[in-house]
Amino acid sequence: MQGMPRVPQDRIAVLIGTKGATRKSLQKAAGCRSLFIDSETGDVDVQWGEPGSYDPLKALKLPEVIKAIGRGMAPAKAIKLLEDDWFFRLVDIKDFVGKRSNQQRRVRSRIIGSQGKIRKMIESLTGSEITIYGSTVVVVGDEEGLELAVDAVERLASGSEHGPVIKGLEKARKRQKMQSRSLEYIEEKGELQEFDALVPGLAEVAAKRASRRLKASQIDPDDEEDMASALALAEDESVTWEEE
Repeated sequence: MQGMPRVPQDRIAVLIGTKGATRKSLQKAAGCRSLFIDSETGDVDVQWGEPGSYDPLKALKLPEVIKAIGRGMAPAKAIKLLEDDWFFRLVDIKDFVGKRSNQQRRVRSRIIGSQGKIRKMIESLTGSEITIYGSTVVVVGDEEGLELAVDAVERLASGSEHGPVIKGLEKARKRQKMQSRSLEYIEEKGELQEFDALVPGLAEVAAKRASRRLKASQIDPDDEEDMASALALAEDESVTWEEE
């Protein structure tokens, strides 16, 4: 038997689910032999099969799934943590404002925003899932998105204004897209080189055009010099027109 994090009283029913549906789903997804949940104390224990009959990585991640559900996250979202590229972080609001309940409420409101707008924006810009429960904030997501989301939550808890935090996330997302395009260009260039021997000169022309597309995707529309450079014709380009 392996002990799991204890679940708060008001989250026991959620972890068990209607007629045990959630418990069974977790048991199947994790690959464990059985999952025991004490409906009175909230204690959770898991029994694994013989070595080799289950994924040891899921065995390491299951406590985080239980903890996420216990701290307010919907089971359907928390179960994503069993995937290899999804991770868990917990931010304790008390670390920023202490045990004062009124200050904790203020920080919760700042992270959530009016009608949940701020939380939704952070989730959208980072691809993460955020749940606020009591004095804790649970964040799950991939490696890059998780770090950005946690940083945003901690900055808000520390007193930063919404505008700079959201703007910082937007800039970070733009940088990630540019890096992704650069990687795509490198892969495309590698593929083109394979055809060079079959069609001499084709790879060189295609690579030049791909390079111009990559450069254009990184143009700042507010920079006059960048815009002028992007609109200038290359040696192999021309513009023609005719009257109808």
